[in-house]
Amino acid sequence: MYQYLEIHPEVQSALANGRPVVALESTIISHGMPYPQNLKTAIEVEDIVRNNGALPATIAIFNGKCYAGLANEQLEYFASAKDVWKVSLRDMPYVISKKLPGATTVAATMRIASMTGIKIFVTGGIGGVHRNANETMDVSADLTEMEQTSVAVVSAGIKSILDIGLTLEYLETKGIPVVTVGQNEFPSFYSRKSGFSSPLRLDDIDEIANMLHAKWQMGLNGAVLIANPVPADQEIVAEEMEVHIQKALNATKEKKITGKEVTPFLLQYISEHTKGESLEANIALIKNNARVGAELAVAYSKLHT
Repeated sequence: MYQYLEIHPEVQSALANGRPVVALESTIISHGMPYPQNLKTAIEVEDIVRNNGALPATIAIFNGKCYAGLANEQLEYFASAKDVWKVSLRDMPYVISKKLPGATTVAATMRIASMTGIKIFVTGGIGGVHRNANETMDVSADLTEMEQTSVAVVSAGIKSILDIGLTLEYLETKGIPVVTVGQNEFPSFYSRKSGFSSPLRLDDIDEIANMLHAKWQMGLNGAVLIANPVPADQEIVAEEMEVHIQKALNATKEKKITGKEVTPFLLQYISEHTKGESLEANIALIKNNARVGAELAVAYSKLHT
């Protein structure tokens, strides 16, 4: 396995000495935001993790290896290059064997984080059951990965372009705890509300760290989804966002967009039709998640010292 891993020396040292490390995905850089906002956001998110006591490890695939921790010039490459693959689990062997550049999704980032020993992962929002899954069978590999990989996922909830209710049901079936920070209602990425109650609620970072510790010490493998609502002054009201989502979904049907191209198309469409408001919310929520993820990594590391 280790011949396919390239761990940044700073990350390797932190892991070896039990210091807190936070994994960050690269799809949000290559496929989630336009340049140069994506590069600026990636650097700022890493800075937030550092300023809150943990070490950031942005994960990506390059030159036949899985990288845990990127240098600034590598962040620049993934932010500006046009030929970067969007890599989920099924794509990893192909992209690695062909030595192609790959930006990792939630599922692929979780797997690589687990391979390196990182327990806390920060993203924007997770994938899930698509709204027309009864016709397309389109269910994100993020969910199946969460079933087996013991990494905590800090996000602003499930992407609101998906079927949140069915995704929560799927997570329950697979025994994946879903905890919302500070409120009873499960958030919906751009919005603090979704119309669905959160299965669990915890308000204190130490409580969440203790829950992770208890779960994994009991041998209960798999992820915990920690839903961290977007800041109130940066959210887009759920009812307003739903109008844009419906228009975006109709556009995917008209243009016959399918597979892994759907989510980037929807996010770009919504950004354009909200005049950038959704992009601002996306940036705000990922920064907020980075802060909480770093605090959680610090609290969790104290349980192992």
